[in-house]
Amino acid sequence: MFINLENIFNNGADEIRTDFDFDFSGADYDGVYPFATPVHLRGSIKNETDIVYLRAEASFRFDGVCDRCAASFSRDMTVPVEHILVSELNDEDNDDFILVEDMKLDIEQLVLEDIYLSLPMKILCKEDCKGICPKCGKNLNEGPCGCKKDVDPRLQALQDLLQSDT
Repeated sequence: MFINLENIFNNGADEIRTDFDFDFSGADYDGVYPFATPVHLRGSIKNETDIVYLRAEASFRFDGVCDRCAASFSRDMTVPVEHILVSELNDEDNDDFILVEDMKLDIEQLVLEDIYLSLPMKILCKEDCKGICPKCGKNLNEGPCGCKKDVDPRLQALQDLLQSDT
């Protein structure tokens, strides 16, 4: 979705309100499609003393699989989308500004990139996820598994001494 920003760049008093829904259901993130519902963007694009700001929030439901216990989960998330927009760049290597070529901004791609960059490297179902047992594969969030813990091989002789005394 492209937004024409010619009036914003040429007339300092204009503002464009952003209130859009994006369908990212086909967007792949680490092998899953986490956006089953639309992503809602609300905010504004405004020229403030010849500096054009995009200030908005993207709200969405993230459907994922926990990296620690492999359980499916859903979580409501909100990501800030804040950028300074320019119609030309003097320094091509500067990442502080978003270049708006031909006065048209691809807002959909920008929002998707901001969402991907805000997601954590390790997606967990909850902050204190215990994971799965490496022996039997039981989800430890549902309770202990009953597997006997392995003894460090360096301490096996000590373990044998403690068992021989009983």
